[in-house]
Amino acid sequence: MHELSITESILKIALDHAEKAKARRITDLHIVMGELASMVDDSIQFYWEIIAKDTIAEKATLHFRRVAAELQCMTCFEKYHPTDKELVCPKCHGVDAKIIKGEEFALESIDVE
Repeated sequence: MHELSITESILKIALDHAEKAKARRITDLHIVMGELASMVDDSIQFYWEIIAKDTIAEKATLHFRRVAAELQCMTCFEKYHPTDKELVCPKCHGVDAKIIKGEEFALESIDVE
């Protein structure tokens, strides 16, 4: 359900941006989502179609770009990409890892006319 509030925030940002640009229509929104982010693309798309209705963003296309997870083992400092949600270090089998990439969630760009 947190996708609804996130989608509302995206719409507000897009409408504010479009107003400042004196745009008559928002055509595309580019969203970056880390592989470990808890948001679901389909849920955001679903809520977008409901809340953007009757706005200048109604027909905008949402584009999702996923960022692969990258971890760093805090035992041997190896950087690695986890597989199958397995967070164990492939080099030393340590379980203490720091997330370097993969939790991102951002509105990267907005296209307007």
